[in-house]
Amino acid sequence: MTIDTEHDTGHDADTDLEGEFDDRSVSLFEGDEGGLEYAQRHALVTLLRQRFISSRTHPRDWRVLVEHERVLRSRLNDVFLDLAVDRVREVAWKRQAVSETGSKFPTLLYDAAWSREETLVLVHLRDRLRAGHAGGDGKTYVDREDIVEYVASFRPAHATDAAGDERRARNAVAGVVKSGLLIGSVGDDRYEISEAVEPLLPLELLRELLEALRAANDASAGRGELDEESELFGYADDVADDETGGTDA
Repeated sequence: MTIDTEHDTGHDADTDLEGEFDDRSVSLFEGDEGGLEYAQRHALVTLLRQRFISSRTHPRDWRVLVEHERVLRSRLNDVFLDLAVDRVREVAWKRQAVSETGSKFPTLLYDAAWSREETLVLVHLRDRLRAGHAGGDGKTYVDREDIVEYVASFRPAHATDAAGDERRARNAVAGVVKSGLLIGSVGDDRYEISEAVEPLLPLELLRELLEALRAANDASAGRGELDEESELFGYADDVADDETGGTDA
């Protein structure tokens, strides 16, 4: 998936207009015929804009979602989207609704793909998070250099652009930070792994990713370096924007 450069980086942005509206008012501007209160609308917009929300990244939106899950789910359903909620890990995300007949609904989402390096980063984070849980850790941390070294371990033996490979690995770490799945700032040396990694990357999907990575390495052996923009795994999870070519704000 191409990481959106303007995604929220893990800070709660719920205070833009906090206190400006009556908490129970559903009339927020002239001619407003909407039926949601300000906090509910804010949570809905955040769900549409972000890959996921969690109690850690968007605490106020998360509280609103827990209290008003049914109404927010209904609004997403109106535009052919479903709401997935993991209350144990306190993570929620949108996904395309699937027709019972197999026909395709109109969609607000667009298909994107993680790059090879981003895919490797996610696989490593998923593995580290599970190991942390097994060890009883409340939070799981990972060093940036550890991630870069893991990506390098998948470097094909015939590859010759070591500097370029390292640059792509570091860019992949930065991209995953911007997606919110690594908690911290891009320039940090150590990050907390978001609990969202596990529900967004279930075991079955993890196996598919690893198989795709191995197949890509095998296929590349006969044709030289992997393309820098090589994409290994599609993931329809972003709101499309016809005027901007499909990137979120």
